[in-house]
Amino acid sequence: GGGYVRQSAISEGALAAFGAKLGARVTADDLFHYVYGVLHVPTYRSKYATNLQKEQPRIPVPKEPDTFRVLVRAGKQLGDLHVHYDAVEPWPIAFEKGGREPRRGVVPMDWFRVDKPMCHPRQGKTKDTTRVQYNAHITVSEIPEEAYSYIVNGKPAIAWVMTRQCVKKAKASGIVNDANRYALETMQDPAYPLELLARVIRISIETQRIVRRLPDPE
Repeated sequence: GGGYVRQSAISEGALAAFGAKLGARVTADDLFHYVYGVLHVPTYRSKYATNLQKEQPRIPVPKEPDTFRVLVRAGKQLGDLHVHYDAVEPWPIAFEKGGREPRRGVVPMDWFRVDKPMCHPRQGKTKDTTRVQYNAHITVSEIPEEAYSYIVNGKPAIAWVMTRQCVKKAKASGIVNDANRYALETMQDPAYPLELLARVIRISIETQRIVRRLPDPE
């Protein structure tokens, strides 16, 4: 309804070209997942780093059908992880302070509330990235260093959670973005920012596990 027509962004010409080169039928879903897989291949990202900053990515046709199939499967796994992040099993985070159970006399809404951006406690002169101070009640510990290897728009995915899940007021407009309201009103879970942190740790580690096994498409 509404007069909208769903159209694929993948052309019949692209499907035909890949099919001819690989000697097999290639579907739009196959090609979509393949492209997503290729965009995560470390050697491809390194080789074309400059191009990827200036123009649309140029996607190579692999020489071997097996390489194509591996990247299709990996691309689908990565896509499922990244799109359905709210359904991912949270990483079993440890706590240096506090935990998932509020202290006696503190209601969940206050226990899990995040006013300021999360931060790494300092250990001497450096920040200890194995720990995240969630708020005054909770400090997460034993975060694997690998969790910081998944980079999104120039910084680790976990860092985006740390800086965005809080209360911020835009200087220009005065609009307040309150992650706690989203947690309560939309997700109906005051612990959502903490669970999101745990999920993104899982996503980051699982992403790197898949990425390490990706073959070079060229």
